[in-house]
This record gives sequence, structure tokens and C-alpha cells, in this order.
Amino acid sequence: MSGVDFEQLRARAIEISKLAYAPYSEFPVGAAGLVDDGRIVSGCNVENAAYGVALCAECGLISELIATGGGRLVAVSCCNKLGERIMPCGRCRQLLFEHGGDELLVDTPIGPKSMAEVLPLAFGPTELNHVKEQR
Repeated sequence: MSGVDFEQLRARAIEISKLAYAPYSEFPVGAAGLVDDGRIVSGCNVENAAYGVALCAECGLISELIATGGGRLVAVSCCNKLGERIMPCGRCRQLLFEHGGDELLVDTPIGPKSMAEVLPLAFGPTELNHVKEQR
């Protein structure tokens, strides 16, 4: 699918999941993404005793994306510590959409799907800019 090496992304996601800080859920997650310039960015989940302020692996991935020069995400894979592909939560789908758009390929448990399939009718910068332009 589009020449994306999902095996490489999964391997990086599994590798970084081993660095996760997940003492409360005991559910380490790693995420890896391919950037349009060929870089691979990644992140792991970081929990907190105040459960609601935990950071998902995708948050770390987006932080690394921005900290290393930005760009657009082309593909992402999220895996648990067993190496199983898992779906990003709703908040993370929104974060990924912001940095990859409808074309972003998400490595789902049933195979790669576009972000348009994973988060249909997403709200993003286009909607915000449309309203700003009407002023």
C-alpha cells in the first residue's frame, strides 16, 4: 500500500513501547510514524497518578514530529507490548489528522486504512480557516 514499510513502523512502535511508563494500566503502547521527508518519529505512553493527564503514545509521536522539524505524517502504526496493532483513541485520531490529513494511512488491526476512513468528516484547520475568512 503506497510503498509504506508498515513492518518497519510496527518494529519501531514495539521497540519504543518497551520504554513506556505505564504503572497504572500496565498497558504499554508505542507509536511510530513515517514523515513525508522519510523520517520516522515515535512515542510511547506516559501515565500519571492523576489518570486524566496521561499522555498517549501518539502525543509523544506528534511532539517528536514538531521538535524535529515538522512535516506531514504519511503513515502511522500503534502497537501494544505484545506487538499487536491497536487503534488510536479518539483524541489521538484528531491529533494525527491534524498532522496527516485524510490521506494519512493508519495501520489498523484489519490492515491499513486512510484517516478519512478512521475519522470520517474530521474537524480541522480547514473549518477554522473558513470561519476566520468570513470576518
